Amino acid sequence: MLLDTASLYFRAYFGVPDSVRAPDGTPVNAVRGLLDFIGRLVHDHRPDELVACWDNDWRPQWRVDLIPTYKAHRVAEETPAGQTDEEEIPDTLSPQVPIIEDVLAALGIARVGVTSYEADDIIGTLTARAKGPVDIVTGDRDLYQLVDDARRVRVLYPLKGVGTLQLTDEAWLREKYGVDGAGYVDLALLRGDPSDGLPGVPGIGEKTAAKLLDAYGDLDGIMAAVDDPKAKLTPSQRKRLDESRAYVAVAPKVVRVAGDVPLPDFDPALPREPRDPAALEALAEQWGLGGAVQRLLTVLQH
Repeated sequence: MLLDTASLYFRAYFGVPDSVRAPDGTPVNAVRGLLDFIGRLVHDHRPDELVACWDNDWRPQWRVDLIPTYKAHRVAEETPAGQTDEEEIPDTLSPQVPIIEDVLAALGIARVGVTSYEADDIIGTLTARAKGPVDIVTGDRDLYQLVDDARRVRVLYPLKGVGTLQLTDEAWLREKYGVDGAGYVDLALLRGDPSDGLPGVPGIGEKTAAKLLDAYGDLDGIMAAVDDPKAKLTPSQRKRLDESRAYVAVAPKVVRVAGDVPLPDFDPALPREPRDPAALEALAEQWGLGGAVQRLLTVLQH
């Protein structure tokens, strides 16, 4: 089981009241919510291995170099001291992230991040390496591209907390989008994604993109049709695709998650006992996490 950790702690932050606080008054709603999410996921799905995948770089420069608008709207506003490239995070969430790191470490739950890569890329690489089935837990549709029935890779997309999950396989993708996992990259880049700053091809929405992919197979097939006067593209589609060649040339590298990230050594085994009981006890007391920690430990030990 691979966790898109930031996606989950953002959901916890907005789903658990900020009245949930440590003894010193620090909000810990994201921490407590994430621990309860992990406990519910382990209880319901019983993975053998669990990795909390981490955004060491949520907006890698190599993606920005290819498409400058990539996640640009999420960059915090310029400060008097100059431009900052920090992601806009709610003021009471950012102090909770180091607590999450410390608690995961004390529990012994693997947390993996790599400089210049997003959590999506860690997930893509671990999925590529996996010998057995993989459950990816994320609220990010970008990871639908990894769905692969033959390799038993699916996405568990939270609809309400993590108790209600959309189990995304290839049949669901075809029903919803008309593509399989491998085709989702082409669909996404043609359609565009305002949440990621991907412009897409003007005038080509989700349904048109799906129809074009159905007719021509993949992005290369569509672009070959632009150069084929016999192809049954509308004049508008042909013109807009032709004008978007520069974008189409680089977008696949931006949208496709990396599958070859150099990962550090780590132990993905689901811990049965905390790695550092004393540290975990101290963290639980300092941050008022006793109940959440105990609930998670109970699940891990059974």
